[in-house]
Amino acid sequence: MKIHFDHEKLDVYREAINFCGWVGEFLASISAKAAAKDQLDRASTSIPLNIAEGNGKFSARDRARFFEMARGSALECAACLDVLIVRKLAKEEPLVAQKERLVRIVEMLVGLLRRFSDRADVLREEAPDYLSETEHDYDYEHEHEQEGKG
Repeated sequence: MKIHFDHEKLDVYREAINFCGWVGEFLASISAKAAAKDQLDRASTSIPLNIAEGNGKFSARDRARFFEMARGSALECAACLDVLIVRKLAKEEPLVAQKERLVRIVEMLVGLLRRFSDRADVLREEAPDYLSETEHDYDYEHEHEQEGKG
């Protein structure tokens, strides 16, 4: 692809465009009507669109806002894939590589957010392993306890 705009130079944008292209092919292979299918189409499209728009903003705050939306859309795509699997509209094995692609997209967006957002320290995607359910419940309750004391 010939580069015409600055956002096209970003690895995260190119990865998002590739994912979006894959989604188009994948969705064409599913004949059933499903809300998750439509949502996956919208969310996968939203990732590169928000990256492009965010990269065109002048203020760090505006850039971060669009990168946050792109990150949210990438996470939404991962959830849509999970829904399609659990509803038996797709098999898990072929989707593993695409979920790994989404992990890379989220990691790159987190990197951009760390550069442009003063709130990036609350992001947790880069953690090497997830907390157990018990630890997560404790962290959630503890965080909300602290909010109430503020």
